[in-house]
Amino acid sequence: MSRDAEKLALVARFVRVAWGRRLESGMALVATAARVSLVAVFGPRLGLALLALAAAGFLAWSPTRRWTLDLYHRERTERRCQKAFDAAGIEMWRAPAVTSDHVTPSGVVYGLGFSPRLPADALSKLAEPLAVAFGAGAVRVHRDRARAGLGVLVVSYRDPLAEAPVAWPWSALERSDLWGGVPLGYDEDDALVVLGLAGYHVLLGGEPGAGKSNALSLVVAAAALDPGVELWCFDGKLVELAQWRPVARRFVGPNLEEATAVLKELQAEMDARYQWLEERKLRKIDRDSGRGLVLLVIDEMALYLQGKSKDHQELARVLHDIVARGRAAGVVVVGATQKPSADSVPTFIRDLFSCRLALRCSTSDASDTVLGTGWASKGYSASDIDPVTRGVGWLLAEATVPRRMRCFVLCDEDLAVVAGRAEQLRGPSS
Repeated sequence: MSRDAEKLALVARFVRVAWGRRLESGMALVATAARVSLVAVFGPRLGLALLALAAAGFLAWSPTRRWTLDLYHRERTERRCQKAFDAAGIEMWRAPAVTSDHVTPSGVVYGLGFSPRLPADALSKLAEPLAVAFGAGAVRVHRDRARAGLGVLVVSYRDPLAEAPVAWPWSALERSDLWGGVPLGYDEDDALVVLGLAGYHVLLGGEPGAGKSNALSLVVAAAALDPGVELWCFDGKLVELAQWRPVARRFVGPNLEEATAVLKELQAEMDARYQWLEERKLRKIDRDSGRGLVLLVIDEMALYLQGKSKDHQELARVLHDIVARGRAAGVVVVGATQKPSADSVPTFIRDLFSCRLALRCSTSDASDTVLGTGWASKGYSASDIDPVTRGVGWLLAEATVPRRMRCFVLCDEDLAVVAGRAEQLRGPSS
């Protein structure tokens, strides 16, 4: 390092230290100036007494005391973050400004103002060094959707997703309302994850044992407890959705011809709903329209779609029409498969699913087939999920980036109870 560079580094360090101690430095400067002035005017005894009285009044008055404590806390936060930035190799002139902080059950969230020399994407690449510098388990960087210069730094000291799973809070619910969404699980900050179904189609994917069946059960159980929702169940294995057969309007097993016929029946129902909307000069079915949602659940989608026969192509054609036009008609499609690749689920159907949940996958490519191409390279890969933590996945829904979360658990005993309650609520389906 040259002498000029050393001098600049020394000046930068001095400026950083001075700014980080601006409260102490400012108060010392003001106290010294006041002491000299008061002693010169009133003499040593009276001057010092007046200085002590002024200091006591400053601290006793609530607004100034609160301002002082807030500034002191902010400076401590800035110093701590700057120390971590230094340790991670981020120069002061590139480091983001720390604007706020708040404690969460799993760590701390810092508000940041990014420098053009180190935007959010570049800072994300330093997540591992920052985690080491903070002494944390993980660090995540999220930029503001509206302003690229703002964002947050999430520092996690514990991972709630690695702890014991949590039971579904709606297990004892007498009746649900699907228009309000489904409590699906909780994220890395212990925040509740609610999956909105109205107007969205959902694709679930993951390897066997990843928790796909449980996640699907949560959605179907919530729908079954809403008597205003029609259930149409397609079960490629005949056992995953068997509990819901008594309350389903249609239940289809691994029969391609029957599945196509039932989908055409649903297609006709969808057309009738659009006719109903046209007669009332409405654009879509919503909570205020008086019509309930229709939930089409397809487990093992590949069984119905994988193949090049005319029967497979006809089913794919009808399903594509339902997924493409169903949203405004109140038709919601929830599909589950082990790997929704182009071979098993055609791209022209898969791309219409706006909500994606990628549970544990064996490879990054498999994860990208669920979430969408490119997410794995940005650090959102379901292949990195610990196989032991069943039900953990990346949810891409109503956000610009996937959200790491863990699904609630609905055990077989509770599932049977919920299914029985739904049957009593609805009565046997005709």
